[in-house]
Amino acid sequence: MPRYNRRQFLGIATAGSGAFAAACLDVAAPRMFTHADALIKVRPGTPTIAPTIGYSALGLTTPRDGFLYVPTTYQAATPAPLLVLLHDNGLSATVWETYGVGGLLDDLGVVILAPDSRYFSWDIIAERGYSSDPAYFNFALGYLFQRCNINPSRIAIAGFSDGGIESIGVGVANGDLFTHVMAYSPGALSAPWTQGKPKVFISHGQADPVRSFEFDRDFIAQRLIDASYNVTFTPFVGGHEIPSTVLRQSVEWFLA
Repeated sequence: MPRYNRRQFLGIATAGSGAFAAACLDVAAPRMFTHADALIKVRPGTPTIAPTIGYSALGLTTPRDGFLYVPTTYQAATPAPLLVLLHDNGLSATVWETYGVGGLLDDLGVVILAPDSRYFSWDIIAERGYSSDPAYFNFALGYLFQRCNINPSRIAIAGFSDGGIESIGVGVANGDLFTHVMAYSPGALSAPWTQGKPKVFISHGQADPVRSFEFDRDFIAQRLIDASYNVTFTPFVGGHEIPSTVLRQSVEWFLA
């Protein structure tokens, strides 16, 4: 089965500051951001443009853009679940195409939006705060909502490693939009703002040489539980990777 390995996903252990912040190593003081900077304001509506089935480039910015995947089972009259997927440090959304997320999840009927980060990694790493990437999420989601009929009760944000840090921070800051948050081996927690109570799924390889399995299990998951979030923590035998079985398990959890 396909997996991400350590060479493909080499990250750094860091986090910003805030209500749920904790760092695996010392970092510079964050820039001053507010909750408003992290907010995603667009919402699903009535589409006016027919989407392309399968993979299609967003075509919104260059060189960093992203893609949309519309499953073969999509029916315009039936609101579909939406998954926003965030790549790891130094990569782009194309890594998800290489991984084959479309084929892996197509039968589940999930629309997938995979945006590129604005910098070498997500803004929580590059800028020590949430601003540039949520602004692009607004842009990309607006594009998607014009094309796809989305179920507002089934919208998830997920990411691997640095993308996992971003998915938790942006997800809990926009809990009135995201009903579910999935973080694969995030290794740090930076969630200075909260809104609503999305359900949270965290997975981590027990032999991860890049990010601490124990930190994710004992600190990140526990801090969220202590803050009254419904958290599912899923360990697996492996390293810094996303086994395809775990990715599919997380999406089935999201749809349950």
